[in-house]
Amino acid sequence: MITDDSIDRHIMQTRTTLRDAARLPLFIAVLWTAVFTLLRLGLLLYLGPTSVPWALWPGVMLKGVMFDLAVVCITTAPVFLYEALIPNAWRRQRWHRALRWTWVWVSVLVMLFGAGSEVTFWLEFATRFNFIAVDYLIYTQEVIGNIRQSYPVPAIVTGLGLAAAAVTIGLRKQVHLANAVVLSWRHRAALLLSAVALPLLSVSLTNVDQMQGAGNAYAEELSGNGLYSLAAAMRRNELDYDKFYRTMPQAQADAILKGLDVERQPLSQAIQVDEEDPASDPLPFKRRPRNVVLISVESLSASFMDTFGAGKHLTPRLDRLAREGLLFEHMYATGTRTVRGLESLSLGTPPVPGQAIVRRPNNEHLATLGEILKPQGVDSFFFYGGYGYFDNMSAYFDANGYQVFDRTDIPKADVVFENVWGVADEVMFNHVIKTLGAEAGKHRPFFAHVMTTSNHRPYTYPDGRIDIKSPGGRDGAVKYTDYAIGKFIDDARRQPWFKDTLFIIIADHCASVAGKTKLPVDGYHIPLIFYAPDFVQPDVFKPVVSQLDLAPTIVEMMGKNGDDHFYGRPFFEDGPPLNRAFISNYQELGYLRDGILTVLLPKRRVQAYKVDEATLETTPTQVNEVLMNEAIAYYQTASRAFKQGALRIDLRGRWLGHKPGPKGDGG
Repeated sequence: MITDDSIDRHIMQTRTTLRDAARLPLFIAVLWTAVFTLLRLGLLLYLGPTSVPWALWPGVMLKGVMFDLAVVCITTAPVFLYEALIPNAWRRQRWHRALRWTWVWVSVLVMLFGAGSEVTFWLEFATRFNFIAVDYLIYTQEVIGNIRQSYPVPAIVTGLGLAAAAVTIGLRKQVHLANAVVLSWRHRAALLLSAVALPLLSVSLTNVDQMQGAGNAYAEELSGNGLYSLAAAMRRNELDYDKFYRTMPQAQADAILKGLDVERQPLSQAIQVDEEDPASDPLPFKRRPRNVVLISVESLSASFMDTFGAGKHLTPRLDRLAREGLLFEHMYATGTRTVRGLESLSLGTPPVPGQAIVRRPNNEHLATLGEILKPQGVDSFFFYGGYGYFDNMSAYFDANGYQVFDRTDIPKADVVFENVWGVADEVMFNHVIKTLGAEAGKHRPFFAHVMTTSNHRPYTYPDGRIDIKSPGGRDGAVKYTDYAIGKFIDDARRQPWFKDTLFIIIADHCASVAGKTKLPVDGYHIPLIFYAPDFVQPDVFKPVVSQLDLAPTIVEMMGKNGDDHFYGRPFFEDGPPLNRAFISNYQELGYLRDGILTVLLPKRRVQAYKVDEATLETTPTQVNEVLMNEAIAYYQTASRAFKQGALRIDLRGRWLGHKPGPKGDGG
């Protein structure tokens, strides 16, 4: 019978080899690699050959092992270092044995927890860890609270702890061998060399861009490793457009944008903006709205609404508003996160690569709706049912002409329900009614941007509102948000300012962007409804439009100056519609026009896809040079404008912080 003492005596009687010294870290490395491989295989089996063709599976597994080994080399380096530095006299001490058992158990627990987290993240986003996971690490209060309210955390943690203990006991022999070895200076030197050389070798031989090349988004994601992707996302929090993407001379880009009716000040030459640019475009309304309430709904994909063929009857109130108002049939979100939607809706700019401008430094006094409307006598508000520090929302809107109201402004007595993300939507809408009622008494027009929260995991909401009990999953959350919006409209109808107010309902982004391609077009299709029964006639607007077109449209509809401060184009402008949209996912920058999706990628690559008009499915096609140049002009100019401070204006609407370069300055 093998006992702990017999193992120790065996080692003491046998000459220690380098293999003995490295045995424990190597066993842990093998274990981590096996778990990574099983995780990848499990996700492949979950997706099946319809999502990832059989022919791609060997490449996914082989490339995945490469990334797994790179991660293992990095994560086991501290173990090699630990083994190299521990004095021989400590190895058989009781306290040190307890310490070794502890870190072995912790390392196994972290491995199992990481694998479980990846499964959860994949089911939510269909990707490896990315920028979203980085945000989750930053906003721990909301994320941990979300997890606690969404899953049976005590049971899961207990189960993982017991599983880690079982695996650790299975490594019992290796742990005792590590405690009993006697290391020479040569052994220590070899272990030290491993601790330094293995991470350096891994970093030099692998790059996150090596995940690409399969032509299938699922396969490319599974070819990587979650921890590796997370580290890459942390490094690439902001991508320099000029360094990574295709460029052109700025004068050429400005000329292209001018031809597309983008009237904002060019970067390449000093052209004065007409500050007395009156709203002159014809509107399909009986009159202009005095006030505008913009409701951006969390994760409301168009596919949830019966209006767009869902057939699940989750949005009866929104479907009715769509029938009674102006429905935009082909509206597309610019990104996959709330901050990207807020950026687009407030600033009207194409999505710059990396983090959204809402999250970046030096984002104050930009040409937002708040900054443009404020000096023209319009009070601008931003309402959010959660805590506004999340995603830097309060700081951004407060610095850009808005008065901000968040969870901290809502009296506790008014909160009938809340979860980790904030108060229930109906609570926030009640606060909006009270606030706007008080503001309307000041006899000034207002613009209110309201951001909902309830359509978000853990999908909890007050009981008795809808026929799906809380927590009701995504379907229940969508139906509750629909109820809350309908109740808000009913409550607003009793306000004196209702007859002069245009209500705009739009999503910040879709619930999911999973697909075989990096930019699945249907994953960006969102609803947009204009509702004002006193002056907006029921109709359907059919041209393709983008989220970033809404900001200049609002300025134009309210009869104010300044729609030329945006890259977007008012919906109702004279001339043929552009029929174009922008979609992105932090790195891939898409430009949809004329049924072709042109995608700008890092390493100055460009791809193109033909988009089926009915299904929105994409198939690879030849790059159209005209569309490629339009995409470059938009994205390059928007990125440079923010970087150079050219998106800033003062309260009188004049441009700040930008000195145009000479005519024709290069790209």
